[in-house]
Amino acid sequence: MPVRLMVCVAGLVLSAYSLAVAHEAAGFSFAGTSPGGAAALLGAGWALVGCGLLHWSKRPGNHLGLLLVCTGGAWLLAEWDSPAVASSLVFSVGLVTYAACPAFVAHVALAYPAGGLSSWLDRVVVVAGYVTAVGLVGLAPALFYGPVAQGCSGCTENLWLVSDRPDLLTRFNRIGVQAGLAWSAVAIFTVAWRLARSSLAGRRVRGWVSLTASAYLAAVVASYASSLERGFLGSTELDQTLWLAQATALVALAGAVAWGLLRARRTQRSLARIVVDLDRAAPPGRLRDALAGLLGDPTLEVAYPVGDGRHVDATAQPVALPPSNGRAATTLRFGGPDVAVLVHRAGLLDNPDVVEELASAARLGLENERLQAEALVQLADLRASGVRIVEAGDEERRRLERDLHDGAQQRLVGLSLALRLLRSRQQGDHDALMAAEAELRGAITDLRALARGIYPVVLRDEGLAAALGALSETSQLRVIDAPSQRFPDVVETTAYQVVATVAAAGPATVTVAGIDDSLVVHVEVQAELAGLGDVEDRVGALEGRLVVAGSDDTTCIDLVLPAVAG
Repeated sequence: MPVRLMVCVAGLVLSAYSLAVAHEAAGFSFAGTSPGGAAALLGAGWALVGCGLLHWSKRPGNHLGLLLVCTGGAWLLAEWDSPAVASSLVFSVGLVTYAACPAFVAHVALAYPAGGLSSWLDRVVVVAGYVTAVGLVGLAPALFYGPVAQGCSGCTENLWLVSDRPDLLTRFNRIGVQAGLAWSAVAIFTVAWRLARSSLAGRRVRGWVSLTASAYLAAVVASYASSLERGFLGSTELDQTLWLAQATALVALAGAVAWGLLRARRTQRSLARIVVDLDRAAPPGRLRDALAGLLGDPTLEVAYPVGDGRHVDATAQPVALPPSNGRAATTLRFGGPDVAVLVHRAGLLDNPDVVEELASAARLGLENERLQAEALVQLADLRASGVRIVEAGDEERRRLERDLHDGAQQRLVGLSLALRLLRSRQQGDHDALMAAEAELRGAITDLRALARGIYPVVLRDEGLAAALGALSETSQLRVIDAPSQRFPDVVETTAYQVVATVAAAGPATVTVAGIDDSLVVHVEVQAELAGLGDVEDRVGALEGRLVVAGSDDTTCIDLVLPAVAG
C-alpha cells in the first residue's frame, strides 16, 4: 500500500477515534457533543491532513506536506488528554501531546515554502516550541499527575506517573503555562520578523501562510494568558471560544498553503503556454521577454553556460556572473548540468517550488535557446579564429618585409657600393663591372618590389590612403577619394590587397569612404574579372561583403568591411 494512502487511512481512523473520545468525555473536551464542535475538530484536522497529502503528492521532496499532516494529527490528539477515556495508553499519549499543535504550526510557518528551516533562529524557535509543548506543558506535569490516586475511581491510569505529588503538579503546570505563553509570543514575533525581512516577491509567497499561522498563535497566546491566574490550561467558556478561533485559523492556514499550490500550478501552465506559443523560428530572446513579463521583472536576464566558465544570452552576448548591484542569480537544472541561469532582482525566486515549476515548464524552450546560443558562440569563436589567422598572416608578412629590407636588400646595396668602389679604382675596361652593377641594381629593384608586394611599409606607417597613393605611382590606378583616417591594421591590409589585385588586371579607379562603422571601397577596372581568389576568403573571415559585377569590358568591385574587425 502506498505510504500516502496509509497516512490517509490512518488520518480517517484518528479522526473517528478523536470524535468518539470527545463524545465519550464531553465534560473534558472542547468539541463535546455539539455539531459545531465536531465540525471544528474534524474540519481543522482534515483541512490540514488533506492539504498535507495534496502538497506531499505535488512536492514529494518537500517536507512541508508531512509537517501539515503532523499538524492535523496533533490537533486531533488534543482530545485524548481526558482521564475519562477508556484506554490508559490513549490518555497517556494525550497528556504529552495535547499542547503540541502550536509547535507544529510555527514549524510550518517558518519552513514554508521550501519545507526546511533556513536560519539558526528558526531552528531554535522550533526546537524550543517542541520542548515547551511536549516537555514542559505535557510531560513534566504528567509525571506527578495520578487521577486514580487522587480519588477518581472511574478515571484512567496515567502511564507516565512517577509519584502522585499535587504540589509538584501545580508547580509544573504553572511553569508550563508561563513557558507556553512566552514561547508563543516569541514564535509570533519570529514569523512576523521573517515576513518583514523578505523581499516583495517573498512576502507575496509567504504572506497568507504567515498571517494565518500568526492568527492561530495569537489565539494560543490568549489561551495561555487567560490560564496564568489559575495555573493550568482549562476548558472554560473563553477557552472554548479561543479553541474555535484556533480551528478557524487552522482551516485558513490549510487554505493558504493550497492557494500557494494552485498559484504555482497556474504559473506552470502559463509558462507552458508561453513555450508552446514561441515559434521555432522566433528570434533569440523571445523566451526571456516572456519570462520577464510573467515574473514581473523587466530587467531579467537568461544566461546559458557555453563552456570554459562562460555564460551568454540568447544572442551570444556575454553575461557577467555573479551579478552585481544587489541582483541575484538562480540556476536551473534538470538532474544534470546547468541549463540556464536567471539573473533577477533579489528575492524574486526565493521559493524553490516556483523555481522547480519554472524549470519544468520552460525546459524545452530553455534547452532550445541554449543550443542556439552555443551554436552562435561557436560561430563567433570560428570567426574570431579566422580573424586571428588573417592577423597572424599579416604579421608574418610584416616580418618577411622587415627581414628582406634589413637583411638581403642591405647586403645587395652594400655589394653594389663595393662594385662601384672597385670600378673607380680599376684601370682599363670596366664593361664587365658595369654589367654586374646593372644586374645588381635590377636585383635590388626586384627585391624592393617583392617586399612591397608582401607588405607595403607605407601602409603600416601612414595608412590606407598613403598606400593607395604609392600604389597608383607604380600601376594604372587612379585614386578618386580616400580618407586619411586610420582603420584597424587587418581591415586596411584587406582593402589594400583587394585594390592591388584589381589594379593588376588593368586601368582602375578607386573610391574609399568610412561610413558608420564600416570601410567601404568601390573599384572599377577596365578588364573582366571572374573573382579575386584568396582575397575573397580573407574578406569572409572578417565578416565583410565583396560583390563583383561585370558589364561589357568593365568590372565593378564593391567591398564593405566592418571597421571594428578583430
